[in-house]
Amino acid sequence: MFSSPSARKLSCGVVVLNDAAELLLCHVTGHDHWDLPKGGPAPGEPPLTTALRETREETGLVLDPSTLLDLGRLEYRPRKDLHLFALRLPRLDTSLLVCESHFSNAAGRRMPEMDDYRWFPFAEVSARVTARMAAVLCERLDLAALLHRLRTQDLLVA
Repeated sequence: MFSSPSARKLSCGVVVLNDAAELLLCHVTGHDHWDLPKGGPAPGEPPLTTALRETREETGLVLDPSTLLDLGRLEYRPRKDLHLFALRLPRLDTSLLVCESHFSNAAGRRMPEMDDYRWFPFAEVSARVTARMAAVLCERLDLAALLHRLRTQDLLVA
């Protein structure tokens, strides 16, 4: 049985692309995969506000909401959806990015949620993210088509 959208958990995030046809991904601390900056909303928090907050907390990037393209709510896992937004950025130096969001590992040590950042060519994305995220990014969204759409709408943050 399929649960209603209101009963499903939600994670909101940002798909950050550059004109070299690359996607910005964050390495998930303690795991072997990369991910988008994303996370769950606070009670009553709108998806755009959540996506902006999570991106700031997980990368340090402070984005202008007017520069984001709303991609809408997408099925992600059996009980979880994604609400994604997209934008084009110049190819920034990923060594300048920092995660402000932390968790405690099994030993009680505080660790950042994300511990590395890289630009990946679209062709490499599916090998870097989980299978479910690859299905969203590479099949349902089509990163090349999304970049073309962003270019056409001239959504580039200087």
